[in-house]
Amino acid sequence: MMTVSSQVKGCFSSIKSAEATLNTLAAKTNDEEMKQICKDVQNTLKTVQLDLESQVLHLTKEEPQYKS
Repeated sequence: MMTVSSQVKGCFSSIKSAEATLNTLAAKTNDEEMKQICKDVQNTLKTVQLDLESQVLHLTKEEPQYKS
């Protein structure tokens, strides 16, 4: 069974992967609107990443049973 911490870390990895895919899409398109959409979504994902990092730190500091 996965711990909450490992699930949050897995989610973090998935978001980083999605961010990399968006970066690739933005680099391959000539459509400026699409580039802007990718940039906007990447910014949103960056905010989520920071929130998840904060949550992982909280889990490992405050709830030692979640250390992985």
